[in-house]
Amino acid sequence: MAGRLRLLYAAGLVAAAVLGSAISLGGAALLGGFDGGTTTPGTTTVREVQPLSAAPSFPVNEARGGKTLSVNEIYHRAAPGVVQVTATQVVASPRVDPFFGFPFPSQQEAEALGSGFVIDKAGHIVTNYHVVEGARSVDVSFSNNESMKAKIVGTDPSTDVAVLEVGAHSRALTPLSLGNSDLVHVGDSVVAIGNPFGYDRTVTAGIVSALQRVIQAPNSYSIDHVIQTDAALNKGNSGGPLLNALGQVVGVNSQISTGGSSSTGNVGIGFAVPINTVKTVAAQIILTGHVEHAFLGIAAQPVTKSAAQLFRLPVSHGLLVARVQPGSGAAKAGLRAGTKDATLAGETYPLGGDLLAGIDGAPLYSVDQLRDVIGAKKPGDNVKLRVYRGDQQRTVTVKLGRQPSTPGS
Repeated sequence: MAGRLRLLYAAGLVAAAVLGSAISLGGAALLGGFDGGTTTPGTTTVREVQPLSAAPSFPVNEARGGKTLSVNEIYHRAAPGVVQVTATQVVASPRVDPFFGFPFPSQQEAEALGSGFVIDKAGHIVTNYHVVEGARSVDVSFSNNESMKAKIVGTDPSTDVAVLEVGAHSRALTPLSLGNSDLVHVGDSVVAIGNPFGYDRTVTAGIVSALQRVIQAPNSYSIDHVIQTDAALNKGNSGGPLLNALGQVVGVNSQISTGGSSSTGNVGIGFAVPINTVKTVAAQIILTGHVEHAFLGIAAQPVTKSAAQLFRLPVSHGLLVARVQPGSGAAKAGLRAGTKDATLAGETYPLGGDLLAGIDGAPLYSVDQLRDVIGAKKPGDNVKLRVYRGDQQRTVTVKLGRQPSTPGS
């Protein structure tokens, strides 16, 4: 006598991680999901999209100048393009037999509520991957309370991005202007519009608190260049836009930090995936239905000047290879991981393996720099690495592979 119980949850971020390990930000939580809990470890006018013969591009207004809008003006311009996303999934829910006391299989229907926004006149909508993860059906509702079925065009767990499509007439759609997240500065005013706890099209305002944050994607890879804001974000804001003072989308709201507490509410630290990342990912999804990320296949530790002096390294910058993933391009190219660890000022340095000092002709200084270079390439592309093994320098060409579904898989 397995019944069906309808549950309602409020679901709720420039390159995906390309290394064999993930960097996480402690206390960060996705803005909701099907289980209703948290996961601890994050102006351009869009043209009407024509039939795709090549990847769509979203033009960008590089100017930071322009008329600064009030929160009220931003809201009235953007709110018609913000939607509420309802994703329905059937989940297993064991129940206990009341007579015999043992569990028996049961199913229940769960709904996740999130946000999204229209990006073109063809009916494409951006939201978070974790809002629609595992959904068997998706509905979106607009500011006029009209609700319609949406098709999931494709998803990318590595950047927590999903693209939906609705069959609405172009005249009924209000695409939001997409800005340039590279032009965002700490202290800039920002506005978030979404559906926190199901309260549709709620606006909150704040500033950009920090840049270049790294958060954990739903598949445990790292998302780089993330925007941190103190604009209030809560469950249901996931997938909604973070807009600048010109009314341009600069990020997609995705995670909050709860400071490690048991609370799931906002404490003034929210994270948004930069819109430049989202534009690249959305264009691939619209064109092909999926996203492929290039993958090098190493974990590495940056070298400091003090470490280089103490350990007598041949150069004072670069990355010491800590791990090489079997079967990866790095492994096929013969890169070697360190064979012993040494600790300096609380940091562990893998010694006895390769030191990567340069990539594609440029000096290499950080893991973020390496991820950016790899993230700009496609599977099958080559990178040239300047490698030291002991005091011997050589150039190694690595053919990049496809990023596995999860780190280490």
